[in-house]
Amino acid sequence: MAILPIVRFPHPALATAAETIEHFDDDLRQLATDLLETMRAAPGIGITANHVGVLRRLAVIELDQKSGARTFVNPEIIWQSEELMRHAEGSVSMPGISEEVERPRAIRVRFQSLSGGTLEEYAEGLMAICLQHEIDQLSGIFWTQRLSRLKRERAIKRFEKLTRAER
Repeated sequence: MAILPIVRFPHPALATAAETIEHFDDDLRQLATDLLETMRAAPGIGITANHVGVLRRLAVIELDQKSGARTFVNPEIIWQSEELMRHAEGSVSMPGISEEVERPRAIRVRFQSLSGGTLEEYAEGLMAICLQHEIDQLSGIFWTQRLSRLKRERAIKRFEKLTRAER
């Protein structure tokens, strides 16, 4: 297990669509384990391979340790509800910044397991929000792109100010 370095906004990996995973091997399982450790250390509740500069369609989500970590290989949304909900979102690649984003309240997602089996799952509430957020990231859509232009510009300026203060 290893904690991997997380790329920071505006790293190109955050704006690049990840490649479909075709090989379900020990390297993939190791990457999933490393992503989980990296996410916990950040801390966060979701992470993709893009966040560590690896362009493979792999996401790990852990809403809380009691329910445990979930791994999603090649996830895609196949249905979404018309009912929307707002929830504060942020990113391990843009720590310290969050804004409310509006997304469908419920989705159905198709994905593969680490062994390559195809699964479908219904998710609502926070899990649906997290899945949509991470699937966007795997498609090269950083969460700030879901904000209005004004809110996006303000969030980026706040992050730049935080980054300067860290130096």
